[in-house]
Amino acid sequence: MASAETTADSLFEALIATAVDGVVVIDAHGVVEVYNPACERLFGYDAAEVVGQNVSILMPAPYRDAHDDYIAAYRHTGVARIIGIGREVVGRRKDGSTFPMYLSVGEGRVGGRRIFVGIIHDITNRRDAERRLQDLQAELLHVSRLTAMGQMSSGLAHELNQPLTAIMNYVKAARRTAEGVEDPRVARALELIDKAAAQTARAGQIIRRLRDFVEKGETHRRLEDINTTVADAVALGVVGGGDVERRFDYATGLPQVMIDRIQIQQVVLNLVRNAIEAMAASPRRQLRIATAPTADGGVAVTVADTGPGLPPEIVDRLFQPFVTTKENGMGIGLSLCRTIIDAHGGELDAVAAQDGGTVFHFNLPAPAR
Repeated sequence: MASAETTADSLFEALIATAVDGVVVIDAHGVVEVYNPACERLFGYDAAEVVGQNVSILMPAPYRDAHDDYIAAYRHTGVARIIGIGREVVGRRKDGSTFPMYLSVGEGRVGGRRIFVGIIHDITNRRDAERRLQDLQAELLHVSRLTAMGQMSSGLAHELNQPLTAIMNYVKAARRTAEGVEDPRVARALELIDKAAAQTARAGQIIRRLRDFVEKGETHRRLEDINTTVADAVALGVVGGGDVERRFDYATGLPQVMIDRIQIQQVVLNLVRNAIEAMAASPRRQLRIATAPTADGGVAVTVADTGPGLPPEIVDRLFQPFVTTKENGMGIGLSLCRTIIDAHGGELDAVAAQDGGTVFHFNLPAPAR
């Protein structure tokens, strides 16, 4: 029968060999004694190349140069900077490249000797995801500002066109009234009236060009996977959302849709943030995001919350510009969302949920064949 010590050694070897994270054991002088297969995958060195070497071989500068001094200082003072707490550092591969990792270090004794056990977790994917979210946030913010400017410009152009038309009518009436009067001062007044009419007409042309630019603004559409598009926007939208239960129902096998990815993500981001804000004071805070196929071969996206629902007095005007339920809101977010979905050939609407809250739903058509 195997002894307890032999069994423990076998379990330790199995644990080290099968660990997903890298495991490195060094002695009090920084010499590597254990280097598991996960470390071989992370660093590119075989165990035979590392065991017996100083662990600084796995570190880039300046960590490499400072490591021995840190170990020596810890042996003499007992003051730890990383032991027992862990932190994010940088590892160096055999080929000289580096990668971010989270290093947890523990101290122990074996046979009276001091050893240090390092657990290494590669955080490259997490860093990439964080960078991707930051890039997406910046891109969405840029597009959101441009779209908001376009929406407001379009609204201003519409509002200004009416008084300009009235001014032109008054100017024409004034000219007709003054015509035929033989007086040098009236002649001068007619010259000024003609200049006013010309400038009014010029202003009208500028407004028409502005409206044309806004309504025909270019988009960058291509075939996209709706689940990936929505998931990326949701990941950004829930940041800082607090304690919200999240439920995701993404349908599989959905067709790709011809969309401007950033614009559709702007819609999803706006709906998600609105939902989270609406549930701020609700005892039950559940956010549901779903995708599904439509009967005509397109896709549908649903964003539902368990907030207080929509006030009856604004339901019919919810998507109009400058209509809002927020104390400090501008009331252009949902209007922008509908504009974007309409431009994609889809529809956006909102209904009251059966168990309380609001359900926003939009669909996107199948791409033309």
